[in-house]
Amino acid sequence: MDVTGLALRAAARRPRVLLATLPGGTAARLEAERVLRLRDWPLAATPAQADVLLIAGPDCPDLHAAVNRLWQDLPAPRARVHAPGAGDVEAALESGQARLGSLEDQRTPTEAPSGATRGDDGGPHHPGSSGGENQGETNGGAGGPHDEHDGASGGRHHAADARHGDERAGPHEHHGTHDGHHGHDGHDGEDDHGQGHGGHGGHGGMEMPGGLPMAEQGEDRDGLMLDQLHVPLGPLLADWPAGLTIHVTLQGDVVQEAEAEEPLRPDSAVAEAFWVRPWLRAAAGEAVAVGEAARRRAASHLDSLARLLSVSGWPAEAIVARRLRDDLLEGAPGVAVGRRLERFARRVGRSRTLAWLTRGLGRVSAEVAHGAGVSGPAARAGGDVTDRYRQWLADIRRDVERMEEPSPIRMAVDESPRGWWRVDRPPSAALVALLPGLLNGAELAAARLIVASLDPDPDELAAARHRVGSRG
Repeated sequence: MDVTGLALRAAARRPRVLLATLPGGTAARLEAERVLRLRDWPLAATPAQADVLLIAGPDCPDLHAAVNRLWQDLPAPRARVHAPGAGDVEAALESGQARLGSLEDQRTPTEAPSGATRGDDGGPHHPGSSGGENQGETNGGAGGPHDEHDGASGGRHHAADARHGDERAGPHEHHGTHDGHHGHDGHDGEDDHGQGHGGHGGHGGMEMPGGLPMAEQGEDRDGLMLDQLHVPLGPLLADWPAGLTIHVTLQGDVVQEAEAEEPLRPDSAVAEAFWVRPWLRAAAGEAVAVGEAARRRAASHLDSLARLLSVSGWPAEAIVARRLRDDLLEGAPGVAVGRRLERFARRVGRSRTLAWLTRGLGRVSAEVAHGAGVSGPAARAGGDVTDRYRQWLADIRRDVERMEEPSPIRMAVDESPRGWWRVDRPPSAALVALLPGLLNGAELAAARLIVASLDPDPDELAAARHRVGSRG
């Protein structure tokens, strides 16, 4: 009896997929999330949970080492596939499922003779050095909201679950776990919120054998000498801006310092960032209807809400947000989504525990936001994470009512999803610049919520660089 083959075929029936989104891969990510939902294949939050690694987006050599570390952390049996664009997703998933269930593929070594790591998709991927490359990543989880009356689950406490990467892939990294939370008959449940601490070299700290950095010591805000750990957040976290890396210094689970690295870009310039395509076309002189822009803006806010709800530990409502997002992107009329959207907005907007979980985090006044060049929902909200997600909900309601307006958009009147579109300074640039100040003093789990509540789009920066460069 072929027990091994039987086990492989069983694993391949409903594989868990870890989705790694590269810069410029928004369209591929959205399609992957849609297809996985239709197939009822679970999305994995960490490599330890995954059977298939799906790399979404155009190739980005700067992230080969980071992708390889994710791959090396996947337990066997496993498969790795790449979907550069939305049209490649179905074929990639079919290939991944076939490889996962193939005994021959599972026995194929993943090390090329030259020493470069070869992915299961056949493409060459070069491992990072064991020294000070800042390619590690940390997945800090946050608590999930749950109210007695809204049936979700949550809290602020979190537990650590660390998993070391392969020494050959460079600095060790830890991948946090975060479980879904389920209410029972309207009563609140217990929840654990995963977070990880990943180290990287290059900060002058001592290293233990194998490249694992030792913690340094530094004075905290109370004058005590505590261990410090230098950790990069990103660039390949679940529910995280693709290509963004924020280097933080942790004492315990509190961020003492934060610095945002310039977001990475793919080899081929992102001429049209997905969420701002209507505004890019309008800036080029094309007539774009207000309704088309409103539809894209509402879908973008739903995508951002889905990330925030997922990070906060409310996966059921994150799925609802993604379904509504996909319906809008597929052209569903407002009347077809209106009632579902209203139920979603009431449930999320009135959740007392979600508000409690996010209240006071990442507070920034409207005056400070405007002074930093921030516009859009983040500036209008003028408050904390709670105010920002409620502003998204209000904007979505308004935009769904405008999806049939035929008049052309005006750049000075109609905002892009993250603010006023300017080629020389896209709105996400101000959001990225604002992040370090908001993260200082925050707990690691709260930092993930703060980033999700601003949700900068690094593809905007790549598109702006491409436009400015083509003009020059």
